[in-house]
Amino acid sequence: MDAIVTAGGVPAPDDPLYEYSLGESKAMIDVAGKPMVQWILDALSGAVEVENVVIIGIDESSGVTCNKPTRFIPSRGNMVDNIRAGTEEIVKINPDTEYVLVVSSDIPGITPEIIDWTVTTCMETQDDIYYSVVSREIMEKRFPGSKRTYTKLKGIHLSGGDMNVVSRDTVMSKQGLWDRMEAARKNPIKQAALIGFDTLFLVLFRLVDLDGAVKNASKRLKLSVRAVVSPYAEVAMDVDKPHQLEILREDLSK
Repeated sequence: MDAIVTAGGVPAPDDPLYEYSLGESKAMIDVAGKPMVQWILDALSGAVEVENVVIIGIDESSGVTCNKPTRFIPSRGNMVDNIRAGTEEIVKINPDTEYVLVVSSDIPGITPEIIDWTVTTCMETQDDIYYSVVSREIMEKRFPGSKRTYTKLKGIHLSGGDMNVVSRDTVMSKQGLWDRMEAARKNPIKQAALIGFDTLFLVLFRLVDLDGAVKNASKRLKLSVRAVVSPYAEVAMDVDKPHQLEILREDLSK
């Protein structure tokens, strides 16, 4: 499978990570002696299931490297356009590709083993979107004090991951839906309108389990969605706040 690394984010002055990036790409923030995105590229370099890599948002002048065939393309300005551009580039490399692995540049704790597990687990079925989630129990055992945000479902609390698999057709053929999904990503009201207020009600009152939430979302979106419950906290340990950055700096310095 080919991978897209999204590295186009630049913290604004009001972002708590601005003092670490100083107006430059978030992906280039130092983590235990090297740019945060380099940890991602090192993991991809060692992953058996990854063939080609497209990096979006930084260029060769950054000095980051990957052992896999790699292409750099400029940021298109937002996550949706970046993933589309990355997918288009992958199709140029491999016209027969059916799925892409989308990896955020701010989960530096991932390893080749985690990447290979994610790809092979997803490819057990043929769905449109595979969304990685990690249980609160796994996350807090691995990264106590990380203060993640959790979705509270019946029987389990989950944190969303930042390494996911999506079909080429979902990215390139369902553009209107893809735009709405991106717009709703961090807006609870838009999420409710997109997935359904009935589903939101069930989630809020913990009347639905993970399977039920996925079925409701799939029906509403008219897509086949699969939640992949990962045993690896690292896929959901993204650097959003300074204390999370410091946790990963200490962890990876070992």
